Amino acid sequence: MDDKHYLLSLISEGEHQQQDFKYRVADASKLAKSVSAFANTDGGRLLIGVRDDGHLSGVRSEEEIFMMHQAAYKYCRPEASIKFDTYHVDGRTIVIATVPPSERKPVCAINEEGRQRAYIRIADENIVASPVHLAIWREQQAERGTMMTYTENVKKLLRAIHPDGEQLTFTLNQLVRRSRLPRQKVIILLARLIRFGLARWQYTDQQFLFSEAL
Repeated sequence: MDDKHYLLSLISEGEHQQQDFKYRVADASKLAKSVSAFANTDGGRLLIGVRDDGHLSGVRSEEEIFMMHQAAYKYCRPEASIKFDTYHVDGRTIVIATVPPSERKPVCAINEEGRQRAYIRIADENIVASPVHLAIWREQQAERGTMMTYTENVKKLLRAIHPDGEQLTFTLNQLVRRSRLPRQKVIILLARLIRFGLARWQYTDQQFLFSEAL
């Protein structure tokens, strides 16, 4: 398959969980959000020089290529792994930046003020990672061999997740109200329950839903 047909086959997929189109690179810090989102989720690729409608516009200058590298190496902490492949089609240069999922989450994007923020990829959008994501990533990188203590607070949270013997789901705010525990305590305990397989979670319409593991 030649370069043109390969690119057109990717473009035909549209933007999705693991693919994003970038018409041009005008700000390395903004591009870093996409790099962060892919690195913190399932990985993905950026097709740079492609409009939202799939039209090949091409990368216009060496400065854009320079900013692509800055997005991964200057505006992400820790530095994100990223691979750049360049294609020349119909007199236009298209760059595919492939970002694998990171083993060191969270990968944070740094804005122009120096503020760090982690993102995740949901469908075709980059979403700011919630405190629950951050807590779960911390748990995933915690020392192995840690035990789960069945404290009174854990009992309260499990009762809130699984009341009256029914399998139900709740948003984070509802769990805080139902358990009557401090919000930060709920976040920490949820991350611990998820780590040990005692609860499961999903993300829908920018809300977390939690339920007891089957």
